Amino acid sequence: MDVKALVQGLLKPEAYPHRVKEIRLIQTHISLVFLTGEYVYKVKKPVDFGFLDFTTLEKRLHYCREELRVNRPLAGEIYLGVVPITRDEGGEVRVEGDGEVIEYAVKMVQLPQEAIMKAMLERGEVHSGDVEEIATKVARFHAGAARGPEITRWGAYEQVVKNWEQNFEQTAQLKGAEVDAGEYEALEARVRRFLREKEELFREREKAEKIRECHGDLHSGNIFIVRTPGKLYRQGIYIFDAIEFYRGFSCSDVLADVAFLAMDLDFHKRRELGEKFLQAYARESGESLPGQLLQLYKCYRAFVRMKVEGFKLFDAHVSEGEKEAARRLVRAYFSLACEYASRL
Repeated sequence: MDVKALVQGLLKPEAYPHRVKEIRLIQTHISLVFLTGEYVYKVKKPVDFGFLDFTTLEKRLHYCREELRVNRPLAGEIYLGVVPITRDEGGEVRVEGDGEVIEYAVKMVQLPQEAIMKAMLERGEVHSGDVEEIATKVARFHAGAARGPEITRWGAYEQVVKNWEQNFEQTAQLKGAEVDAGEYEALEARVRRFLREKEELFREREKAEKIRECHGDLHSGNIFIVRTPGKLYRQGIYIFDAIEFYRGFSCSDVLADVAFLAMDLDFHKRRELGEKFLQAYARESGESLPGQLLQLYKCYRAFVRMKVEGFKLFDAHVSEGEKEAARRLVRAYFSLACEYASRL
């Protein structure tokens, strides 16, 4: 996959089978997302981070299909299908066109960008009723989510430890360069001690079948709060972009799922909304939300966000401006992770 050529091709309005006035490209460490007006096309980058492998066209097609499957319970109506990207006889890139298939994309309805919860938080437009509605939706999703021995195996204590080990390995290059080495080592020591001394907490959760196939990436950047319906979508809450690429991340304690959004609300300095969200989730689900475990999972989620932003610093396809923004986020998420770790 020639990423540069693909991007150039998909930034042309004529590449699409529908009318396009303007195209906006959003990049993550694993995806290229093309917003075209009414529809969004999400293409997976040919990357291998250990916990995911998108290095072949066959694998990217498989995970596009998986993305549809895991997102339908929470945002089904906006996920329209997997579509081919082709190169025609003239060498032009086309979406759903004739010619050689060179890539695949997940096609979605484009919701208004101003309705992304992250942007609404920054504008002070998210209220307690919104987070309570999200909590109810998530609790009901968790209640019906897949569970059982195989799911538990993927989210068991051993996997939690493995995920932390991978986090430390994949952020080692940030230590001393982007974040304070002493603070990093103190956080690592606290986490390792907690995991070593509190294994029984995790085992009790496993026995109680609290491990489910969860969303896995539940933060405000993956939630739309649509107040006004449009031609292709209704008013309501849309939670999208669930993890499809690795069951060791998506199969987890339900507490790890809700801890992500609670952490994110803390990050946006709306801790009161985080508390409202957790309280509403507890009421709807009957979950007790054990305190120390919640702090551990909040720490984990902040650390993962630091790691994800850190990946951008070493991606040749990310601009210098984007890297500078990522660098600021790395430090902010690390600071929050340290705060949670101090409570373990």
